[in-house]
Amino acid sequence: MARPQKTSNLETRLPGLILVDDDPLIVESLGFVLGADFEVYTANSRRNAKTLLQGLTELPALALIDLGLPPEPHVPDEGFALIAELLAFNRSMKILVLSGQSDRSNIQHALTLGAVDFVPKPCDADLLRARLNHQILILDAEQGDATSFHVGDEDLLGDSPVMQALRDTAKRFANTPFPVLIDGESGCGKELVAQCLHRESDRANEPLLTINCAAFTADLLEAQLFGHVKGAYTGAEKARPGFFEDAKDGTLFLDEVGDMPLELQTKFLRVLENGEYLPLGETRARHSNARIVAATNRDLREAVRTGAFRQDLFHRLSVLTISVPPLRSRGRDWMLLLEHFQNLYAGTIKPFTLVPAAAALLDEYAFPGNVRELRNIVIRIGARYPDGHIGVDELRAELEPDMAAPEMPGVGGSDDQIAAQLGNPGFQLDDEVAHLERRFISVALRLSDGKLSKAARYLGVNRTTLYSKVSRLGLGENYDDS
Repeated sequence: MARPQKTSNLETRLPGLILVDDDPLIVESLGFVLGADFEVYTANSRRNAKTLLQGLTELPALALIDLGLPPEPHVPDEGFALIAELLAFNRSMKILVLSGQSDRSNIQHALTLGAVDFVPKPCDADLLRARLNHQILILDAEQGDATSFHVGDEDLLGDSPVMQALRDTAKRFANTPFPVLIDGESGCGKELVAQCLHRESDRANEPLLTINCAAFTADLLEAQLFGHVKGAYTGAEKARPGFFEDAKDGTLFLDEVGDMPLELQTKFLRVLENGEYLPLGETRARHSNARIVAATNRDLREAVRTGAFRQDLFHRLSVLTISVPPLRSRGRDWMLLLEHFQNLYAGTIKPFTLVPAAAALLDEYAFPGNVRELRNIVIRIGARYPDGHIGVDELRAELEPDMAAPEMPGVGGSDDQIAAQLGNPGFQLDDEVAHLERRFISVALRLSDGKLSKAARYLGVNRTTLYSKVSRLGLGENYDDS
């Protein structure tokens, strides 16, 4: 059962840590060892961890979790699901995995999902404490440099055509009164688009509030959104305004709106239609002037088809839609982001450079975890390799297995695969063709040790044509002019 494990130091405010493991001996021993440095909360399952977090007024900054959790502790599925749920509660939470299920595929998949570190069991307590304290330093760096994410176009870094178009669209939509629906894969930066919409609008001096619809039960989400009177439900000891009231004339960003419980969608639709809502326990409607921005990584059209999302709400919510492209479709924007994250964490990690072959490997990589995954790769490399020169082997150890060269529709892909790709709201044929072309050229350059003439022979084009393509695709650092 989830329970708070109190630390021995109550005078100093300690960083919060949620420890999730089904082994009571590990929970007890780690709770004791780490209690001097962290405010430790413990749970023995994914379900209990979620219940615990829903009852906390302040979410922990850190999580230390096992992969093998009930009801199937011999497989890592529950732990993988828990990583996603913890990040739904708090995107900035640093999740460390402590598990005996430490084969490479499990390690890389956990890191891709958003974990920042993986520590195999058994583990020395001092080493574990050092890893946790290092993440606190990284959190301090993020909070200290928070303005890096809120100044100008740095919110949406990238020189690729798709990112330039994204910034232009966000600015065009910023001052409209209509709702905006942002869709895109997990980790691609949907919240940054919401911040851009708010900052570029005439509401910029009003509040921007964010709530994650996946982090609450239906009753708690309703109370969070609409507020409640005293005694509206068990534990409501005093009246509390909701997010709609607190947002005033600003912007309310509903993340993971596709996970909003069906029974709450009708009430949310009413707000979109006429601005009216009822706090829990009240009979008189209140009015909200907040502008609504929502985001999802789910296919809401499919959710409508299956009955999981109201069709009328979908049409109301998607008056204006912005699709955030995945990192794999942004050309060499990963280089700008890599430099940005190195600068952001300069006080806590070592600077490093990628050798040309390692850079070519990232050109081919699919980035299943998108920008969040790249950020974590930068942190891990900067912390683990003090010499500053990262080769292919060091980089490959940080990447998701079998994702360096994903199969593309049209190259061995079936019609069903192509249909699935076309069903993606963010699909752009030009982006996919450019990505495919970049992959082939990157592989050819690697096979030819960067020799342009030899790579051209591999590709069946003349050297001048390849030179033009290399320049256009931003691959100029990966070859020598011979």
